[in-house]
Amino acid sequence: MDVFYSALSEFRRRKFEDCINHCTQILEKSPYDQAAWTLKMKALTAQVMVDDIEVEEEGIADSVLNETMATTARPGTSFKNPTVLQSLALGAQRPKTNTGRPVSGVVRPGTIGSRGTLEQALRTPRSASSARPATAQSGRAIRLGTASMLTQSEGPFIQLSRLNLAKYASTKAVSKPLFQYIFYHENDILRAMDLVVEAMKVCDQKDWWWRLQHGKCYYIFGMMRDAETELRAALKLLPTLEVFLWLTRIYIRLDQPVTALDLCRTALQIFKDEVTLLTDIARIFEGINNIPLSVKYYREILHQDAMNVEAVACIAVHYFYSDQPELALRFYRRLLQMGVYNAELFNNLGLCCFYAQQYDMVVSCFERALSLAENENAADVWYNISHIAIGVCDLALAEQCIRLALSIDSSHAAACNNLAVLEYLNENTSVSFSLLQAASSVAPSLFELHFNRALLTEMVGDYHTSYTVVQKSIEVHPGHTDSHRLLKNLKTFFSYL
Repeated sequence: MDVFYSALSEFRRRKFEDCINHCTQILEKSPYDQAAWTLKMKALTAQVMVDDIEVEEEGIADSVLNETMATTARPGTSFKNPTVLQSLALGAQRPKTNTGRPVSGVVRPGTIGSRGTLEQALRTPRSASSARPATAQSGRAIRLGTASMLTQSEGPFIQLSRLNLAKYASTKAVSKPLFQYIFYHENDILRAMDLVVEAMKVCDQKDWWWRLQHGKCYYIFGMMRDAETELRAALKLLPTLEVFLWLTRIYIRLDQPVTALDLCRTALQIFKDEVTLLTDIARIFEGINNIPLSVKYYREILHQDAMNVEAVACIAVHYFYSDQPELALRFYRRLLQMGVYNAELFNNLGLCCFYAQQYDMVVSCFERALSLAENENAADVWYNISHIAIGVCDLALAEQCIRLALSIDSSHAAACNNLAVLEYLNENTSVSFSLLQAASSVAPSLFELHFNRALLTEMVGDYHTSYTVVQKSIEVHPGHTDSHRLLKNLKTFFSYL
C-alpha cells in the first residue's frame, strides 16, 4: 500500500502518531514533498489542538493589566457586581467561590487551564528553542525559499525563523494548516499573526476565516477592542457560530454580560436551539447570580440534548440549594447512569441522601468519594463528612474531619469557619477569633465568616469592630436576617451613648 495513502487513512482514523511516522518516512526520501509536509503538520496540530471557544476565568495578570473595567457597575450588569436576590432565605443562599461567584454545578475547562505567566502565554519554550536549527546546515545545499521545509531528526519539524511567510500565505492549501500549526502546536502567536497579515493581503481582507484568526491573536495579546473590530468584520462577511462565540467571550472578558447576552440572543435567531449558545447564556446568568433564569436555559438545553452533563449537574445544584434534595438526588443518579464516576459526584450523592433522609446510602457514598478523591478535592469531601457528623451530633468526629480537611487545604475558609464555631463551643474564644479573622482575609465572600466574627466580637464587648464586620456580612448577603438583627441591636446600643 502506498505510504502516503496509509498516512491519510491513519489521519482520518485519528491515529496521529502512525500518520506522523509515515509522513516522516516520506520526507526523509523526498524533503520537499509538500503534501506529506502539510499532512504531518496537520497531524502534529491535531495532537495538541483543543476547543478554545470555552469561556475562561480571568487570570491574575489580566486582572492587573485590565484598565477598562468599571468599578461601580449597576447590579446585574457586571460579573463583579452581580444581581442580589432579596427573596432568598438563609437556607437557599448558594455558597460562593473565593472570587465571589456562585458555586457552579461543574468545573469548566477555563477555570483550570490557565497559563502561568504572560511570557508563557505569548511564547512557549518550544518556539523559543526553534528559533535556530539544532544542527548546522549549509545554505548552499538547499534551494532558497525552501530551507524551512528541510527538517532535522534531532531538531524541530519546522524552522519558524526561516519561513517565508509571504510565500506560504499565497498558497491556500498550506496557509491555513500552517497557521494552526504555529498557533496551537508552537504557540508562537506573534509569528502566527504575521502569517495572518500576509494572508489577508492575498485575499484582500475578504476571507472571514482569516479575520477570525486575526481577532483570536488580538484576544490572546489582550487587545480586546481590536479583536472585537476584527470579529465584527468577520460577521459581516459570513455570520458563523464560531465568530459569535468568540465575540461573546470577548464581551465576557470586558465584563459586559448584558452585551454578551444580546449577542447570544441575536445568534439564536440564526442558529435556532444551538446548545453552545444556550450554554453560554446559562453561564452568564449564573455568573451574575440570576439563578432562576440560568436554570431555565439549562432546562432548555436538556430539551435539545438530554445527555448534557453540565445542564444536569447545574440543575441538580439548584435543587439542592433550594432545599429539594430529593429532586437533586434524581439528577445526580442520572449522571451516574450516564457514566460520570468521580469523587465530586459521590460526595454530592452522599449529601443528597443524608438530607433526603436516605441514611442507608450515606456512608457508602462518602467511602466511595474518599477512595476516588485527590489532593484538590479531598478537603471538600472531609468537610462535607463533618456536616454529616454534626447532623448526628458527633461533634468530636466533626472536629476531626475538619482538621483533616485543613491539613489537606489550609486555606479552606468554610472549614475554618466551622472549626471556629466548634472551638467556641469548647470555650476556646481566642482560637475561634483567630480562625475567623484568618479565614475572612482568604474568602471575603462568605457571609458566615463575617457574621460569626461580628457576633463573637459583640459578645466580648468590642462593639465598634462588631458594627464594622456585620456590615460586611450584610453587604455580601443582604437577606440575612440575623445580621440585620445584630446591626439593629448595635445601633440601639450606640444611640444610648
